[in-house]
Amino acid sequence: MRTIQRLVRQLRSYGVQFRRVTVNEYRMLFGDAGAMLILIFALLIYATLYSLAYGPEVLRNVPIGVVDESQTPASRALIRTFDAGPNVYVAYEPSDMEEAEKLFYDREIYGVVYIPEEYERRLLGGDQATVPIYADASYFLVYRQVFQELATSIVRTGALVEFQRLVARGAQIPQAMAMTQPVVFGSHNLFNPYLGYGTFVMPAILMVIIQQTLLIGLGMVGGTWREFGLYRRLCPPGRTRMSTLPVVAGRTLAYGSVYTVTTLYVLCVHYRLFHYPIEGSPATLAALLVPYLLACILLGIAVSTLFRYREQSLLFLLWTSIPFLLLSGISYPREAIPEWLFSLGKLLPSTHGVNGFIRIRSMGASIGEVMPEIRALWMLVLLYGGMACLGLHRLLRRECTCGDVKGDKL
Repeated sequence: MRTIQRLVRQLRSYGVQFRRVTVNEYRMLFGDAGAMLILIFALLIYATLYSLAYGPEVLRNVPIGVVDESQTPASRALIRTFDAGPNVYVAYEPSDMEEAEKLFYDREIYGVVYIPEEYERRLLGGDQATVPIYADASYFLVYRQVFQELATSIVRTGALVEFQRLVARGAQIPQAMAMTQPVVFGSHNLFNPYLGYGTFVMPAILMVIIQQTLLIGLGMVGGTWREFGLYRRLCPPGRTRMSTLPVVAGRTLAYGSVYTVTTLYVLCVHYRLFHYPIEGSPATLAALLVPYLLACILLGIAVSTLFRYREQSLLFLLWTSIPFLLLSGISYPREAIPEWLFSLGKLLPSTHGVNGFIRIRSMGASIGEVMPEIRALWMLVLLYGGMACLGLHRLLRRECTCGDVKGDKL
């Protein structure tokens, strides 16, 4: 009987502490402009700015230069094919390669096509004509657009000349077409129909932003509580020390509820505004996001126990965003990452969250197909939950000298 009474008292005490912690966390969050900026508005601001920046999706009208030493109808016809496509346009026709090189290094153009003097003579004479292409490879998106468009135009022109030559020799049109283009291929781009960079990278960026804002914001709040000795306010009257579990649970509920609202806005409203792919069922997405948010929050609580001042959170965590994005294997090829480094990245919620989210939202994966990511996230919830409890238990033991503390204000 005494055991049951003791258990009831303990549960009541846990309930009181849980409510105090939750209320204090809400008060701390909505009463701190810096915390609100990081934990509420940063996700919305970053998502909007990145989406606007990547809104065009595909680079168009990249300027190039053409050095036409041939000055013949055939060379002018080739130049017109460069202007016919949407990806590049002929902005300059320099008189020689020296002038073209100056334009290239001045960033006026991002590619140069050199048409040699003997181009038409070799083309019409049945010999192989060579047309060198110089493309800027310092920016891969520009390089892809320039090289792909120019190479396609040159190959198409060569096929047309060969087709006309065969017809002139008496070949039937179907035979000439089969000889100039023996294999006809059809392509269908899965999951990213327009090959847009925004559609490719934004899902990963959004998941990393969720994690990073939680880590930085929770670190800022934790540093504030410790800097001003506010942990003592969590202790209810009549107790000598706070319990760890109510603190962890209260903080998790407070930040989980706030991020549930902002995440739903980003993944529902924001996704539709910028026309990102919306595949997969809501139940599958929820099955992934619940452990993802819990893992990020618990990791943030664990990390927050390391900071004595609020500014330390920004100093130590702000620079980690790009490495965490790279470790997810999305913006940088997974095969190019050292195995030990990629294995280390599996300790981050973003690594599993990014891969699972892309497979659901962009590829329409079922819950069974993303179960490895969901299982890994729940394991991280247990790991970081234990770390958060240990860190807060140590911190409360040292920082929380309970008693009547007058004059403490949030």
